[in-house]
Amino acid sequence: MSRRSISDIPIVPDAVAHDVTVCPVPSAKAWVAFAACGAIWGSTFLVISIGNDALPPLWAATLRLILAAGLLSVWTVARGDSFPRGAALRAALSYGVCQFGINFPLLYWGEKTVPSGLSAVLYATIPLTSALFTRALGMERLTAAKIIGAVTAFGGVAVLFSGSLSATSWSGQRTPWGLLAVVTGTTAASLGTVLLKRGPRQGPIAANAVACALGALISGAVSFVAGESHPLPATWSSALPLLYLTVAGSLGAFVIMSWLLHHWSVSRTSYVTVIVPVIALAL
Repeated sequence: MSRRSISDIPIVPDAVAHDVTVCPVPSAKAWVAFAACGAIWGSTFLVISIGNDALPPLWAATLRLILAAGLLSVWTVARGDSFPRGAALRAALSYGVCQFGINFPLLYWGEKTVPSGLSAVLYATIPLTSALFTRALGMERLTAAKIIGAVTAFGGVAVLFSGSLSATSWSGQRTPWGLLAVVTGTTAASLGTVLLKRGPRQGPIAANAVACALGALISGAVSFVAGESHPLPATWSSALPLLYLTVAGSLGAFVIMSWLLHHWSVSRTSYVTVIVPVIALAL
């Protein structure tokens, strides 16, 4: 690249300016991955709400992460892959703290008072927060088109389902705190995805194994501090949501999304959260 062409590019820190401004042409495989993530996550909001009726929320998140970490670790070893080290490990750990250590406990706890459909709608803010985070970290340009697109997408989702959401019966003093928990978890999830992308390319299975293990430690600690009970699933009504969320959500959607981040920009990938509410509210 010539000096002249470099001078035309906005200043981006060299440490993070790796292949994030240019993305390959989207392939059919990438679009299938995008659709699969939307379909799975669209169902998980409802299943989390159902599971909260059988297990304490923070403990349910912890059990899911423990199972996911174990299964993903076995999967990694079976494939002959190596676990992340160095900069890749730091990226996986940062992802784990934000996505699983902060987002999961807040989402699970928040859904005790916030309807699953509204929780999914709040996650449609991720394209906007992702655009802001990637710009703050010097990974992508922040353009008017990105801002307008993200705001329009969220506004469209909110308007589309305003009737359903306004008809929801709200009660209980914890509802405002539940909303705050979901919004905070949403922001943390967005940051976690950005931090994973910011690190070196790495295997999505091993990265999620490490991230889930750290998330389980954090979520478990919060559960004990909160004074929750810690039963093991003893009935199908408590076991099935846990198994579905572990297999479809953690071993499916999160691994697929981590793979997709290597092929698309964070901004483009984040728009999966716009189609999630459609499925979540329908369910």
